[in-house]
Amino acid sequence: MTDSKYFTTTKKGEIFELKAELNSDKKEKKKEAVKKVIASMTVGKDVSALFPDVVNCMQTDNLELKKLVYLYLMNYAKSQPDMAIMAVNTFVKDCEDPNPLIRALAVRTMGCIRVDKITEYLCEPLRKCLKDEDPYVRKTAAVCVAKLHDINAQLVEDQGFLDTLKDLISDSNPMVVANAVAALSEIAESHPSSNLLDLNPQSINKLLTALNECTEWGQIFILDCLANYTPKDDREAQSICERVTPRLSHANSAVVLSAVKVLMKFMEMLSKDLDYYGTLLKKLAPPLVTLLSAEPELQYVALRNINLIVQKRPEILKHEMKVFFVKYNDPIYVKLEKLDIMIRLASQANIAQVLAELKEYATEVDVDFVRKAVRAIGRCAIKVEQSAERCVSTLLDLIQTKVNYVVQEAIVVIKDIFRKYPNKYESVIATLCENLDSLDEPEARAAMIWIVGEYAERIDNADELLESFLEGFHDESTQVQLQLLTGIVKLFLKKPTETQELVQQVLSLATQDSDNPDLRDRGYIYWRLLSTDPVAAKEVVLAEKPLISEETDLIEPTLLDELICYIGTLASVYHKPPSAFVEGGRGVVHKSLPPRTASSESAESPETAPAGAPPGEQPDVIPAQGDLLGDLLNLDLGPPVSGPPLTTSSVQMGAVDLLGGGLDSLIGGTNFVAPPTAAVPASLGAPIGSGLSDLFDLTSGVGTLSGSYVAPKAVWLPAMKAKGLEISGTFTRQVGSISMDLQLTNKALQVMTDFAIQFNRNSFGLAPAAPLQVHAPLSPNQTVEISLPLSTVGSVMKMEPLNNLQVAVKNNIDVFYFSTLYPLHILFVEDGKMDRQMFLATWKDIPNENEAQFQIRDCPLNAEAVSSKLQSSNIFTVAKRNVEGQDMLYQSLKLTNGIWVLAELRIQPGNPSCTDLEVSRSLSLSPSTLPSLVSCPGPHAPHVSCLHSSLGLTSPGRL
Repeated sequence: MTDSKYFTTTKKGEIFELKAELNSDKKEKKKEAVKKVIASMTVGKDVSALFPDVVNCMQTDNLELKKLVYLYLMNYAKSQPDMAIMAVNTFVKDCEDPNPLIRALAVRTMGCIRVDKITEYLCEPLRKCLKDEDPYVRKTAAVCVAKLHDINAQLVEDQGFLDTLKDLISDSNPMVVANAVAALSEIAESHPSSNLLDLNPQSINKLLTALNECTEWGQIFILDCLANYTPKDDREAQSICERVTPRLSHANSAVVLSAVKVLMKFMEMLSKDLDYYGTLLKKLAPPLVTLLSAEPELQYVALRNINLIVQKRPEILKHEMKVFFVKYNDPIYVKLEKLDIMIRLASQANIAQVLAELKEYATEVDVDFVRKAVRAIGRCAIKVEQSAERCVSTLLDLIQTKVNYVVQEAIVVIKDIFRKYPNKYESVIATLCENLDSLDEPEARAAMIWIVGEYAERIDNADELLESFLEGFHDESTQVQLQLLTGIVKLFLKKPTETQELVQQVLSLATQDSDNPDLRDRGYIYWRLLSTDPVAAKEVVLAEKPLISEETDLIEPTLLDELICYIGTLASVYHKPPSAFVEGGRGVVHKSLPPRTASSESAESPETAPAGAPPGEQPDVIPAQGDLLGDLLNLDLGPPVSGPPLTTSSVQMGAVDLLGGGLDSLIGGTNFVAPPTAAVPASLGAPIGSGLSDLFDLTSGVGTLSGSYVAPKAVWLPAMKAKGLEISGTFTRQVGSISMDLQLTNKALQVMTDFAIQFNRNSFGLAPAAPLQVHAPLSPNQTVEISLPLSTVGSVMKMEPLNNLQVAVKNNIDVFYFSTLYPLHILFVEDGKMDRQMFLATWKDIPNENEAQFQIRDCPLNAEAVSSKLQSSNIFTVAKRNVEGQDMLYQSLKLTNGIWVLAELRIQPGNPSCTDLEVSRSLSLSPSTLPSLVSCPGPHAPHVSCLHSSLGLTSPGRL
């Protein structure tokens, strides 16, 4: 007899009858009654009134009845928390039952009753079960800890359950290990900052041992845990890969994908020169191919993961193109995904095979699939240059079929081919023009208009073709209208005499008769360009266009690395990080691949490099940060906000080459031969003369022996480049304060007001310490001088050259940008004199090869004058001696960021025209801590020998 009888409608007084049956002395009748209660509960009836009667049935040896009562208890405990306390004694008793199944059942139910009032009563039974002699009870208890942590995390930590869980990782039973790992991983996800899974080589070894013996789901938990571990070196990574590789042949696809995730992550640390690396690549292909023989839903998940793997390491599946060929009975979602992977794997070796296949797909009945196939042919042409001609020929054959949607897709991709290979395949334009009347889709019409406008000089009736589109201008989509406007303007610039009326018509339609703001704006821009400066219009509209890249849909490298860490999860199917679709912050941890070892090559393989790029060079998906117009345009030009000094950990100066980028300019006077540095364009302002020769009064300046050298003001921003605003300036340091002395001149015809200034991030964190205050409006032909105080607590980023400063100045007219070089001696602090004993100890610790030597010519000063002159700029003489007729000055200085520089000057009293300067550098917690980290840029010019430099990682007061 089946259990369906329990779901049939009963007589009136149902609850009363069930109550009576539950209190019956007969065990069978009691079990039948509990089954009726569970059936009523399942169909949605409220049987909570029977709670005390059902709980009384817990006192039984019958395992089936106990399971039913526990099921009822889990469902109603939350709505009857006071009554649920009645069951606590039974749980405690059942956790000591001789039958391990009952003990496990009790502890499992305990974890599912989410009632705060009784959780503390369950701690002692749970503690006993975690140390139970039976592994089945221990593995159940391990999962219960994770459930209890979700209810009351503090209680779990106070009771020491987390430590017990960690001990279970060393359990002799593999399933207990797997459940302990699963529980700890679950808890760690809700508390990303905690280091619960403190993995080390010993614990990893235990996990790998358990991996071979636990169930498939246990294997998944362990593999996911392994994926979060970062091996200490490539040998450990290889050892783990060797022990994980057998999981690739598992029957469960989830185990296979988890194993692939671990291997893909640890391969980052393996050198491509290793034989094992090649072996591993070969072993990864078969399991991925096998996944494609499963049911369609699993195929799709596998294909989405393969899509990521192919973008990261195309060499894994480069010989498996045929398995991605579409089958006639594949669902559309599988077909489209296979098509995408085929294009990613296309290369010169297999392009003929791929094109033949794509041409077949273009004759299918599924319209969406046909469109994608035609586009794929175009993408192949762009990706594999050698196949471009064959691809264009194939597209022309498809156009000849006269199938409307095929023709339209072909025109769209041919436009892209023209962009990739200009002046190569324009002979097909005549064929395209024949199909002009059949185009009814906006994208295809816009593509055809672009082609006609771009190659108007080669099409005799280009004006007639574009005029035919113009007839229904207001009925076209915005995409077509914008392209038609641009196309006719291009035509006018190429054939001005014949198309003047046409361009006036389209400009009138775009500006006067259109409600679309984008269209109106573009129309006005073109109109003003054409009316004021046709030559400029030609340079703008007919400018040479950059070649397009074939992999425009590549996932950005940083995101790809993160998604590789999520292979086998929803993130790998959506191709989005979990933070993009998981609500709230809980459980979302940003992951990344481990850093590649020094012996490893770039992860980028030659196949994925764009055409024309050197092998191994990755395409720039995200523009580089730190460029002038990149950072300055995002700056807030309001008053600067003072903040606490930056800590050294936030200063990304690790291996800054001071001599190579900055100090060479300090000692690079007019007669000094220094290494070349990155030149600043003349338009951005001339560099400030800041060499030692200036400090010695060898060049014109306003310095005196009694004060720090100040360079004369130089024009940083010419008036012609700033709409009449001319900015000149220099830098000074006085009594420990740095200033930018500015001279603002208004050479325009209008008054200037609302001045503000902002610096880009720079090597030493220079930033305005106060707003730029111009107290009165700056009238035409008026000049005002302002001293702007500077601080060194701004954002830090290494610049090229090191002392380059990028500035944005705003007024009521516009925002203007310029760049200048500041003299490094403004950064020399007043407490830069090192103790003699410390100097001696530090100097001795620096090896001879860690020095840089310079020679200064035509220095007419003796040792005393040199010492006095340099001290005025905070370069202090620590000691002086005479060796074989040469005066030796030992000097120290300290920069604002805590970097110490030690120098030795050798001066011949009889021949002061030639002075040797030997410089050693250090940045240290104590001046004697001088690990050598920076390598030599190499010799650059006569009289300059550039050797290794000495730099540490911390500095006093900037920790």
